[in-house]
Amino acid sequence: MSTPSQISASPAGHDPGWRFDNSYTRLPPLLFQRATPQRFPQPHLVVLNQPLAAELGLDFSPLSPAVTASLLSGQVIPPDADPIAQGYAGHQYGGFTMLGDGRAILLGEQLTPRGDRRDLQFKGSGPTPYSRRGDGRAALGPMLREYVISEAMHALGIPSTRSLAVVATGDAIHRETRLPGAVLTRVAASHLRVGTFQFPAARNDQPVVLALADYTLARHFPEIEPGPDRHLALLEAVCERQARLIAQWQLVGFVHGVMNTDNMALSGETIDYGPCAFLDTYHPEMVFSSIDHGGRYAYANQPAIAQWNLARFAETLLPLLHADQQRAIELATERLHQFAHSQSAHWLAGMRRKLGLATAQGGDQELCDALFEVMQGAAADFTNTFLELEEVLAGAAPGDKLREPAFAAWRDRWQARRGAEGATVEGSLALMRAANPRVIPRNHRVEEALRGASEAGDLRPFHRLLQAVARPFELDPALPEYREPPPAGSCRYRTFCGT
Repeated sequence: MSTPSQISASPAGHDPGWRFDNSYTRLPPLLFQRATPQRFPQPHLVVLNQPLAAELGLDFSPLSPAVTASLLSGQVIPPDADPIAQGYAGHQYGGFTMLGDGRAILLGEQLTPRGDRRDLQFKGSGPTPYSRRGDGRAALGPMLREYVISEAMHALGIPSTRSLAVVATGDAIHRETRLPGAVLTRVAASHLRVGTFQFPAARNDQPVVLALADYTLARHFPEIEPGPDRHLALLEAVCERQARLIAQWQLVGFVHGVMNTDNMALSGETIDYGPCAFLDTYHPEMVFSSIDHGGRYAYANQPAIAQWNLARFAETLLPLLHADQQRAIELATERLHQFAHSQSAHWLAGMRRKLGLATAQGGDQELCDALFEVMQGAAADFTNTFLELEEVLAGAAPGDKLREPAFAAWRDRWQARRGAEGATVEGSLALMRAANPRVIPRNHRVEEALRGASEAGDLRPFHRLLQAVARPFELDPALPEYREPPPAGSCRYRTFCGT
């Protein structure tokens, strides 16, 4: 594997504004290995996220497209970068495996103009020491999927890794068929995962676990005071961020699809958009991943799986929580029980907003549960049900689904509940319009965009979809089709991990 050339900032404008400070490489060397991106024949830029680049303090506009593509595919390594592949483990579908970045290379940590630290990671940039005989490559379609879904999640206000660019490599990779290769540049608060802690814990290397825990505290939870209870506070803080995140997923009908412990970021960001999708027709047992045959990561299972993953995180911290193991287990168990209560509270608060309810009252949980029972029975669209409730509240006639007897009876209960708090129509609508997206990345529209880009080299559907999901709480009059569910009778949607 040849080594990309190094450049330095020069008057020719090869430096878009890098400010790297690679703190992760100052951790014990067990946690990473240095890696070099693969050489590609003809890299060319497919899409660049200019607003995100500006947030990072990067300006690629003076650079030629060829130079930008070289920088964002690892063909040219900035002098202050220190490319590494990170080691981590993971429970994948419940089975434990020692893993690591098999097709990802962390270029470095960019310091932004606001003083934030952001990982810049290449995905699909070739083999690493953790590739386990894999080619370390990625296809254009899955990288564009991660780009559009991660940016849609950000626009929805859901914490997420983000996508800076996709670069086509100019060659093909071999899966079931030959596919165009690509590299995604992913931006994250960090790539610390539950599996990152499992990696040294599986080796019983407690000094490394301690170093990693204190690094995580300093990087993501500086508000936690130093002291003997700091690692218990770390567990509690990570649980709270995940409780809020999973509630946000559930509120928009998002199904992650592969909630392995190596895909749970301790920062509280959504990470790794492989077999993910959004619900069209509501069903709690909906699974989109082609390999999740048992429904482990179905929509309704996500809160319980998150708690299970957090229990695996807690196990790695037990020696840091208390010298007596039994007491450590008791302390961790208390925090894990709090997760379920917190996640439910965040979800119910979000549901009140989606239904235009400004106050908390007894019976709200049952009202919300009843709505989803009716939605399931009617095979109602998840997103559009809430929009139709808004329209009815604003004076429109109910649509076919909302006229069904079960829905009509539930609407009467909802209106009585609104009346019990003295809510005005205007007040309820303001809450609902801020909480209910008009546009999500509908699965059939995502596939339409990816097919156009991968099979025909046509990026117009991709850019139209990006335009639509960038402002999810508004419906662009020029893009009305992006609110529509798939045609009746469409085949059940299936996604693949892209590896």
